[in-house]
Amino acid sequence: MPRDTLTREQIVRAAIALLDAEGLDGLNMRSLGKRLNSAATAMYWHVKNKDHLVVLACNEVWNEVGLPDLDAVGWRTAAERMAGDLHAMLARHPWLVQAFASQPLYGENKARHDDHILAVYERAGFRGPEADQAAGAVFTYVLGHALSLSAAVSADRRLTRGGDEAEALMRESMARATEIAQRYPRLRERLDTYAAREYAAAPDRSFEVGLRALLDGLELRLGDRHQHQAQAQHPHPAP
Repeated sequence: MPRDTLTREQIVRAAIALLDAEGLDGLNMRSLGKRLNSAATAMYWHVKNKDHLVVLACNEVWNEVGLPDLDAVGWRTAAERMAGDLHAMLARHPWLVQAFASQPLYGENKARHDDHILAVYERAGFRGPEADQAAGAVFTYVLGHALSLSAAVSADRRLTRGGDEAEALMRESMARATEIAQRYPRLRERLDTYAAREYAAAPDRSFEVGLRALLDGLELRLGDRHQHQAQAQHPHPAP
């Protein structure tokens, strides 16, 4: 594809597809050029370098997280929807979890998301730094849960690329981990139970349980504050 017909939007879309397929380590200008039928040098007319391309790709996928209308739904419904959308987006693009640890990520879509999530917690009743803390707690929970999904994708990719040798190493590692777990009673009980298999088969259920528990705690914190404010305004008369 000639330089004058190649656009930044095309490059970013192709980069996201490459990142989804190959991960952060698999992104390079030569591979991207092959996907676009273009010379690798043509990429640099539109993006500065790989880090810049990752920032652009991040900003693009952030648009997949919906921004609920706060005049139409309550703060908790909005918080649940945004956390769920973010979790689903990170599951579709597991490279993004790794990117968070490697460089600053920014962009218009991410800023719009961050501003809206602060509005959600301000609507709930959190003020100033408290809104940032509430939003940060939920974001960190979502990111942490997505980390396990990202790790699973990375492990599968290593197995695919590594062939028989990688598969043998994985079996050896799992056998060693099982051997160690046998020494601890609670881990031993869970090695081959329905609960363990159910968690492995349906991690989204554990995500929802944890998210509800976290939001329950935030809601309880708001309730305690309202109670303290009411008591301050209407103190009990002295006996």
